[in-house]
Amino acid sequence: MKRLSVNHTTTYNYDMPVAYGLQQLRLTPKERAGQHIVDWDITIEGGTKELSFSDHHANHVDLVSIEPGVEKLVVRCAGTVEITETSGVVGKHKGFMALWTFLRPTPLTTPGTKIEELVAELGDDHESDIALAHALSALIVRHVPYTIGVTQADTSAEEAMIFAGGVCQDHAHIFISAMRLLGFPARYVSGYLMMNDREEQDATHAWAEAHLDGIGWVGFDVSNGYSPDDRYIRVATGLDYKDASPMSGMRFGNNTEHLAVQLQVQQ
Repeated sequence: MKRLSVNHTTTYNYDMPVAYGLQQLRLTPKERAGQHIVDWDITIEGGTKELSFSDHHANHVDLVSIEPGVEKLVVRCAGTVEITETSGVVGKHKGFMALWTFLRPTPLTTPGTKIEELVAELGDDHESDIALAHALSALIVRHVPYTIGVTQADTSAEEAMIFAGGVCQDHAHIFISAMRLLGFPARYVSGYLMMNDREEQDATHAWAEAHLDGIGWVGFDVSNGYSPDDRYIRVATGLDYKDASPMSGMRFGNNTEHLAVQLQVQQ
């Protein structure tokens, strides 16, 4: 078991005062088998936490209003989480959403010709469902190597295949799209990863989970080529990135924003 410490600061700088805005925060880790929250605190500068609730994916959500007239919003997360090694196995399905819901395509995961060709190339000669999922993960990275700056937050799985480059969000979407096409429920996961080579990071992490008969939900980090271990903290899940985005919201006015992220994950 590892005890991981997280310090995560997100700063929005606006080019003019904000008249009105709301942000939804999905930044509190899930408490479940294999993951225990020792302590976790979120503080807001330039905004007010209005309420908290669990959404339809059982994610903890904080609704934050931006204070009228501010030009900067700062969200700081700090806490400690204990993680037990499970080889990526999360277990049986829980929550408000029926399992069949995770077979449903979304605008970010709808398969097109490129995804269909990927599944055809994968073939069906695999000794187990887990072997098939790992083979798919490796195949995705061959077609879409990890490349920063090629895609955006609203890039779909099919578009990332066409661009032939992407980041962890794109890899997760492609995996989800292909697994659903193969008949497996699949979902998106956002969270934290303790890197072996550095403490300072500039973004959170994302991976995917597939539901396999006899096992339940199993995680696959396509970008790194293995299943999540005791260096991973699961924060939010959903049908795609939009359901599990760490921060999302709206504001009135013609403001432009600059986003800066500081993140440390260490043992």
